[in-house]
Amino acid sequence: MKIAIMQPYFFPYIGYWQLINAVDEFVIYDNIQYTKKGWINRNRFLLNGKDKIFSIPLKKDSDYKNVIERNISPTFDKKGLISKFQNAYFKAPFKKEITPLLEKIIYYENDNLFEYVYNSVLEICNYLEIKTNIIVSSKINIDHSLKSKDKVIAIVKALNGSKYINPIGGVELYDKKEFENNNISLEFLRANEIKYNQNTSNFIPNLSIVDLLMYNDLKKVQDYLKDYTLI
Repeated sequence: MKIAIMQPYFFPYIGYWQLINAVDEFVIYDNIQYTKKGWINRNRFLLNGKDKIFSIPLKKDSDYKNVIERNISPTFDKKGLISKFQNAYFKAPFKKEITPLLEKIIYYENDNLFEYVYNSVLEICNYLEIKTNIIVSSKINIDHSLKSKDKVIAIVKALNGSKYINPIGGVELYDKKEFENNNISLEFLRANEIKYNQNTSNFIPNLSIVDLLMYNDLKKVQDYLKDYTLI
């Protein structure tokens, strides 16, 4: 049983979806502290040949609260966000196919940050035909006060996992021997270089999945889901 664990991210880049697709069960954290400068409620898209940030505005609250405890601001202009995507990608070949998906996700009626982003992950997985079972972290019977690798190992054990796959950024964080001592093999996923026509002179990598979907048909995006290296 292959397991991966990640924070919820809003329209993340292809590597996130590769990770979900690479495992049998994907755990998404709801009981993890919100990261103000992270990517939970924002990402990058392509506008006039440059990368720009789009985001979900949040109600003012303590930065020490968990994601599940944060709420979306009533000022969130959902129609405006859709218009941003439509204007940015008005020449994109798959705008017509992807716009209804974006509308379904963005107009989702829930002001809880986690539930809103979680729904977006489910909807895109459904569109990409990713069959991985997705589990909310707080539903798993472990000691949730554990931190870092100890919490990861506890989650993998609770799910009877034999292999844990982490994004390549975790190479410096996790020691394969520590996982092996718990009868878990550890691998790191590194997305291979992916380039496609963005209708711009300079390709900008690792943008939101929205960019990839706007410029590639479903079959091509599904091929990209497998375009990674495990080390």
